Amino acid sequence: METSAATLRAALFIGGFALWGIAEALWPRRARCQPQGSRWRTHLLMGALGALALRWMAVAGVPLAAVAVARWGADHRLGVLNQLEISPTMKLMLSLLVLDGVIWAQHRAFHRWSWLWRWHRVHHADRDLDVSSALRFHPGEILLSMVLKSAVVLALGAPWISVLVFEVVLNGMAMFNHANLHLPGPVDAVMRRVLVTPDLHRIHHSIHRDEQDSNFGFNLSVWDRIAGTFRAAPREGQTQMTLGLADFQNDAPMRLGWSLRLPVLPVQGDASDGTECR
Repeated sequence: METSAATLRAALFIGGFALWGIAEALWPRRARCQPQGSRWRTHLLMGALGALALRWMAVAGVPLAAVAVARWGADHRLGVLNQLEISPTMKLMLSLLVLDGVIWAQHRAFHRWSWLWRWHRVHHADRDLDVSSALRFHPGEILLSMVLKSAVVLALGAPWISVLVFEVVLNGMAMFNHANLHLPGPVDAVMRRVLVTPDLHRIHHSIHRDEQDSNFGFNLSVWDRIAGTFRAAPREGQTQMTLGLADFQNDAPMRLGWSLRLPVLPVQGDASDGTECR
């Protein structure tokens, strides 16, 4: 089952990457700052290293696949939902809602706590934003995130099919809202009432720290609206805003070695400083 789930996720990921990659090439929102080839090579390699890190943990006897954890929890009747006599549909909906809320809270924690921010700032160092940015996460952050997700899946007692659906949706939405895609204004206005659109998530990648600390959602925009962290537009506009980290407005984020070392590099400066790239 785990092999089939992994194959399905891989197929849908490749299809989604191709879809949003073509869409953003046809309808780009912003001009690029840096060479696409160098960025994509680094991001694809980082995505591969993250997947390998999870695989190595499994070989070492610490399985961190959320779907496998859900199956194990169901076999042992662990977690809240495994104790409730409710319909499979209700379990599916509750699982998707809770998991999305947890991912939102985790994302906010990675910004609030400095030791977590050191890992997460690798993702924010990207000076452009496109579909490949959905892969730009340090392997250390991937491991930390999967540990938390697996713990929540086990405590919740989420059915494995719910976890699989959530993982597929999360991956697809991450590619969509990182895409350099220009949606028509009316379409974006309707979608953002419920979902995180590229224009909403791009604000989160602003060079300004107050804008970085907004719009934490990947799927639903409702969590930020409830928490008061929702921001509708960047102060400098979508096409003029500067993306990335203030102290690293150079070519370093395009390099794989630098990106992997970034968690141990000094944290310097203020997010309002730095040269602009528009």
